[in-house]
Amino acid sequence: MKIAVLSGKGGTGKTLVSVNLACSAKKAVYADCDVEEPNGQLFLKPIITNKTSVTVTIPSIDLNKCTRCRKCITFCKYNALALINDKLMIFNEVCHSCGGCIVLCPQKAFTETSRIIGSIEEGISGNVLAVSGCLNTGEVSGVPIIKSIMSKLPKEEIVIIDCPPGSACVVMESIRSADCCVLVAEPTIFGTHNLAMVYDLVKFFNKPAGVLLNKCLDGQENPSEEFCINNKINILAKIPFDEQLGSLNSQGFISVREDNKYKELFENLLTTIEKEILQ
Repeated sequence: MKIAVLSGKGGTGKTLVSVNLACSAKKAVYADCDVEEPNGQLFLKPIITNKTSVTVTIPSIDLNKCTRCRKCITFCKYNALALINDKLMIFNEVCHSCGGCIVLCPQKAFTETSRIIGSIEEGISGNVLAVSGCLNTGEVSGVPIIKSIMSKLPKEEIVIIDCPPGSACVVMESIRSADCCVLVAEPTIFGTHNLAMVYDLVKFFNKPAGVLLNKCLDGQENPSEEFCINNKINILAKIPFDEQLGSLNSQGFISVREDNKYKELFENLLTTIEKEILQ
């Protein structure tokens, strides 16, 4: 069972929910796909058992064979190739590794080479196997790292996928293989806007989904709750604006391992997900 946890913006409590859901299960895998800013390890503090580099394939040019015909430049829609001072230049940072230039070149001047764009760490934290991806600074896309993370996930266990914020390509790749999605939202107008954005995304992927409302205050207006009611979206749970929970989180503690009331909260949330979304 793969549960993707996502939100329309950072700071809603997505990682808090992901980490505590994983730790509330008897045995689980936590997959940190927020590869530009992976912070699940700050809470889990896993004992690292394996670290691997993630590479992408990029073209290399033999300028002695190149006739400057420009077929490769015309083909490349990402502007990764350019003819400057009668010399073909390759801009690796914007190359999408499609291989079209290699196939099209009449002179077979291109060959494939690899470039490291990031890494994946695997480690153990109590009952949780933590798999975390990290994109190198300056790289344009974390999709290859997320694909590599997904290839390492066991099929028979509960997997909690901590998605990147927003609705870009990296988020799409994170939820592609998920069985269901949990959308974390704040009780504000801005939070409602971002909730609507990720809800449209999970609908596009036809993923069963429910909403977790975080930082709720009794007696206060909750636009995100109204959005769920108006759109007939299942509200899985409401987490109150809790000073103790915020304090534990800010210090890097895992709430379910510190206080039984939070353990019960996230165990019930996991049960609700299994009963109300997956069935």
